[in-house]
Amino acid sequence: MAARLMRDCDGLSRRGMIQAGLGGLVGLSLSDLLRLRSESAERTGSHSKTAVIYLEMAGGPTQHETWDPKPLAPSEYRGPLNAIKTSIPGVHFSQYMEQQAKIAEQLSILRAVWHDSGSHSTSSHLTQTGYYLTDRQNRENEMPCLGSVTARLRGANSKGLPPFVSIPRNMRYGTASWFGKGYNAFETVRSADTRNFEVPNLTLLKGLTDDRLADRRKLLSYFDASRQTIDNSGVADAMDDFTHQAFEMVTGDAARDAFDVESEPDAIRDRYGRNSLGQNMLLARRLVEAGVTFVTIRVNTLGSWDDHRDIAKSMKRKGPAFDQGVAALVDDLRERGMQEDVMIVGMGEFGRTPRINRNGGRDHWGRVMSVMLAGGRIRKGVIVGASDSNGAMPLDAPYRPENILAVLYNHLNIDPSQTFPDNSGRPRYLLEHRKEISELV
Repeated sequence: MAARLMRDCDGLSRRGMIQAGLGGLVGLSLSDLLRLRSESAERTGSHSKTAVIYLEMAGGPTQHETWDPKPLAPSEYRGPLNAIKTSIPGVHFSQYMEQQAKIAEQLSILRAVWHDSGSHSTSSHLTQTGYYLTDRQNRENEMPCLGSVTARLRGANSKGLPPFVSIPRNMRYGTASWFGKGYNAFETVRSADTRNFEVPNLTLLKGLTDDRLADRRKLLSYFDASRQTIDNSGVADAMDDFTHQAFEMVTGDAARDAFDVESEPDAIRDRYGRNSLGQNMLLARRLVEAGVTFVTIRVNTLGSWDDHRDIAKSMKRKGPAFDQGVAALVDDLRERGMQEDVMIVGMGEFGRTPRINRNGGRDHWGRVMSVMLAGGRIRKGVIVGASDSNGAMPLDAPYRPENILAVLYNHLNIDPSQTFPDNSGRPRYLLEHRKEISELV
């Protein structure tokens, strides 16, 4: 099923512009982009195999109906779903988090994350950059997102692959801002469960004209012939290394193989779930395994998490698929020996109101939210912090989204205290608030 762009209640949606094979890239060839990234990597000396998969729960997931149910609260706070036991004694998840409940010892749940905004835009910008928007009407990033920072400072873990990929589209504020469009994400455009899934809009080598490639379905038929022509003519020897890398990203096996989710055994595809959420998570595993450093997934293809009404119906539609995909991803990475290298985060922009509204839903609530982490070298099987008895406010160990971003940066061996000049020349920290989450160390 093809991905649909979901709109939240503020009416905003993110339309990725795919130019030159990288979302939003304008005016730079792929070889120029690779050159810029290499220069940045040389400056920082940052090289590592660590990677991040960011599950963007766009719209703001409910804490009560995911990882922080309140079975003893009055019904108007408890909500319509049941609480279920997890593999951690005394810890409960909501009923549609059943598969995650079975592997709770592999997860780290933060139940007292908070901030003071109820705006989709302002809060999304905060959770993806560490900064609030200064202009709530601004639809463009004012600060670079984590993925763009990673693209600039780390690059890809393997040659021939983009460092930053968004499935199927950018996060709401998932672009590079004043870092430059060369550090935007490579967007798949489609969800990985699309029939005959392939990634469009890759930059092409000179000589492959628009007319010859008007029908992108013919692209694969040119790959092998083009490589053979170059090898026979010696043109490849005349290319600089970056142009060669650019060509290999289009015609080489690394990118093609990484995105070829249909090559996975049926049993693995079934394990993740034959739906957009599951297959996109499977694609993310393939990408980090191949060498992509930062992958984002908009996990709203089966419905936004902006549940102002009929929350029981909405959670029934998307909850089980999300749950199955997350559990499969965590287990798959562990079985492949990648658990410490890859960190997963499941986070929206805020939580939901503690009291069910008259439409059977919950409204925006920045005062407390739940966040799921897995992988990396943080402590596992821990519940960090607590909300009060109605799920309304932090009660113990409160942290902000910036603290979670600091965990991700540290996992990637990126120092969040680094500064970069913005458009005005003012030095800006990657994170101004970067306190360690001590319970995870």
